[in-house]
This record gives sequence, structure tokens and C-alpha cells, in this order.
Amino acid sequence: MTTRCAHLGFARILEQARDMALAMSWDEWAGQDAVALATLVRNGEVTPAELATQVAAGIARTNPALSAVIEVFEDVVADPLRDGMNPKGPFAGVPYLMKDLGPTLKGRLQEMGSLLMRGNRAAADTYLTARIRAAGLNIMGRTTTPEFGCCSAADNPAVYVTRNPWDTDYTTNGSSAGTGAMVAAGVLPIAHATDGGGSIRIPAGACGNIGLKTSRGVFSIAPHASDLTGLVSIQGCHTRSVRDTAAFVDACRGGAPGEFMPYWMPAEPYTDLIRRDPGRLRIALSHEWGDYRATPHFVRELEKAGRFLEDLGHQVDWALPAVDFRAAFAAQTTCYISNFAQTINNLLAQRGLERPPADLVEPINIRIWEAGIGTSYTERARMQAVFNTTSRAFGAFFEDWDIILTPVTALPTPRIGTTEYLTISDNPSVLDWFGNLWRQFAYTPLANLCGIPAISLPMGTQENGLPLGIQAQARQANDGLLLQLAAQIERAMEGQWNAGRRPGLHVTRG
Repeated sequence: MTTRCAHLGFARILEQARDMALAMSWDEWAGQDAVALATLVRNGEVTPAELATQVAAGIARTNPALSAVIEVFEDVVADPLRDGMNPKGPFAGVPYLMKDLGPTLKGRLQEMGSLLMRGNRAAADTYLTARIRAAGLNIMGRTTTPEFGCCSAADNPAVYVTRNPWDTDYTTNGSSAGTGAMVAAGVLPIAHATDGGGSIRIPAGACGNIGLKTSRGVFSIAPHASDLTGLVSIQGCHTRSVRDTAAFVDACRGGAPGEFMPYWMPAEPYTDLIRRDPGRLRIALSHEWGDYRATPHFVRELEKAGRFLEDLGHQVDWALPAVDFRAAFAAQTTCYISNFAQTINNLLAQRGLERPPADLVEPINIRIWEAGIGTSYTERARMQAVFNTTSRAFGAFFEDWDIILTPVTALPTPRIGTTEYLTISDNPSVLDWFGNLWRQFAYTPLANLCGIPAISLPMGTQENGLPLGIQAQARQANDGLLLQLAAQIERAMEGQWNAGRRPGLHVTRG
């Protein structure tokens, strides 16, 4: 499944893009978030078809260098209403790209970054797909992801290599790789992402986007899984403004019939809540996450963020939850290995296969399947017990603190071709391979384990010049507080995330 530009319409779009009459200049386009674009549509100043044409042109302009979009749905570009998008929804036809993993689109390809899944078409929309379309988002293409979402970057030359628009020698991190690149490059203001251990927040952090992982009980993963069976999986998006993130959560949240747990609602819509600053918050800083430590430069960037929040009037100090981090990461590893093994096994069963073919499934995913397919109920029960104690330790911590702030990652974003974090690695040990992941991505996965909200905000810079996300986490169902704080920061920065910088590869730069 190499990048099949001609087959999937890119050649035609590239040709057409030269003559397209666009609704806006690229500088005008890059200054609009999704809420602003929707307002223009409602005011009759632009149409959903014109917005889709602009995004298609932006993809044509940037994707040859980034390899972030697998497919553009040309029929939906021509007719945004074709698949049932609701033009009266709050987003009024704003274009949207779907990560090639998670929610399915009836009749459309979903290949999950895998040669095994080449040509796979979905039989039906999932519940969240319907919510996204009802919100007025025009799903017009697919973005890249590593195989089954299980590694740090979409970086496999046999499939595709997604590059970071800030510096194309680097990855975007993962697994929401293509989404991170397209939003950062200014192609569109909002796109789909998923997060089973940081896959919304980590690429948001490396690409300079806003990435919220919500609490459990917000976005449904029906009908094929639930918060009980999926356990750590969360849906969401990347944006460049807090109000876009808030509007997406408001419009797309809610459970499908038959959920195993109640789906909660906040006291007021987040789009209203974020207009007010939060009160004085007790904010903890930490980079010492069990055995894992951030680089000295990352610690300085965290301290800088802490001083910024002190200047906003918040109480800031160093503190850490009383968590057995070694036990927590061991339990998280058990969860990942057993979950991914079953995911792969279900896909094999659909194809009448007894084991993953070595020429179609990447080496680490084969080893994960081998290690996890026989996981016992006793092992899973032991894992769940650690999930319980870890979640309650975070709960106790949030009795004394409102927010805990960390870097999004402990180590710098890898260069393209750094295989130790990839599922094309030749590492013979699955446990050692996961240990490499935790050293790099230490701060994000426990939020999934505990079901608490976390957000990556583009407040820092890595030594290599790439953005560094600063992560804020809060108690379960305090998603609104994270968005309130993010909006307060955004206002204090006069909207200038990433210190007002844009990536070197951006729609405005040609």
C-alpha cells in the first residue's frame, strides 16, 4: 500500500489545483479556524463546496512532501452533501479528514496503515461517524496512521512515510500522524484523531496543534466496541483553536444505544464555558514519572510554562501522584499486548487466516500477536487491579491539585527512519520494544488507563526547532476545566500558539 497518488485522485487534483479559483488567499485561509469558516458559510460568504475545493488544493500543495493524506473523496469535494453531511450543523460544511483507523465510513476504504487490510471497505458508518456528519463536518478524505495505530509514527517505506511540516527530516509522532501534519500545515483547521495511549496528544505536541483526550464517557466507539471493551481508546480531533475543540466535543459527544456505562454531560456547553477564565487553580508540575525523566531542555520548557501560569494568577509547584509507576506501566503493557493481539486476531479471522502473514503484517505486530493471544483472564484481572489502584491514586492527588502539567514526551521527536520505536523494528523482545516506547512517551498513557482528561497545548519548543506540547491533566470529567485553562492561555497569548511561528512547509509558503 505505497502512496498511490494517481490511483486515489491526487494526480487529477494536482492538475486541477493549478487552475482552481479558490475562495480565499492562503494567508486568509490560514487565519480562519473551523468556527470562523462555519460563520462564513452561514453568512452566505462561502459555500461548503468552495471550502472543500480549498482543502483539496491545500492537500495537493503540501501532500507530495508530507505523505499525510492517503485518499481524497473527489465525489464529496464536488458534492459535500453526498454522504449525508448536515449543512445546518454547527460546523456548516467545514471540511474534515478522518484518520484511517477507528470510525468507519460506509463503502469507503479503511486500510489501517496495513498491507493486510489493503482494499478493505467498511460495510456501514459507525455511530461517531454519524455524529460527525450531523455536526456539519464534511468528511472528505483519509489521513495516515501506523499499522493498526500501534507505534510512534507512520514511517514504513513499504506503506508510506509521513513527515513533519516543521522539518521533514522528522516524524510527526503517532499514531494520528497524517492528521497532525495536515492541521499543522494549515490545510484545514480540524481533523480526526484517536488516542489509546497518547495518539492524539503526542502528534499534536510534535506538530504544534491542540489535542484533547477526553474523559471516558464522552465519545462513543460503538457499535464494534465500548468503553468497557475498548478500555483505553478515545476518539477526538486536532485543531488550532480552543473554541474549535470545544465545539467538536459539544457537537459529537454522547453514547449510542446499549452502552455499558452512562455517557455524562457537562453543566453547560464548553463553547460557553471557555468564554470565562477559571478561578485560581492549584497546578502541579512533574517530569519525574517513575523511572522516566524528561531531557533537561524539556524540563526548562515545562518550568517556563509554569511561570506563565503563575503570571496568570495560578498557584504552581512541583508535586507527583503517589502512583506505583512500575506496576502501572507493566499493567499498561499487558493491556496493549492483549488488546492489539485480539484486534489482529479478529482481522485474521475475517480473512480466514490462522496467523499474521509475515509479508503483510509488520514484525512487532506479529510478535505482539504471539505474546498476547494467549493472555489469561487471571493476567487481565491482575492488570485491572493495577488500573484500579492507579486510578484511585490519581483521584486522591486531584483532591489537592486541580491540574498536573508535564511535557507531552520525555525525549525529542525522532528523525525519519528511527526504527526502535516502529513496528518494523527487528527487536526480538516485545517487552523491550514497549520499554523503548515508555521512555519516549512516558507522560501520556496513564491518562488512558485512568480514564482522565488530558490536553496537549503548543506552548514549548524542542531543541531541534519542532514544537513541544505541554500536557495538562485533570480529574475525571473535568474536561471543561482543561478547556477553560487552555482558552485563558490562548487569550493571554493573543491566539499566538507556537509563539506565532508557522511550519516551514505550510500552505501559505507554496
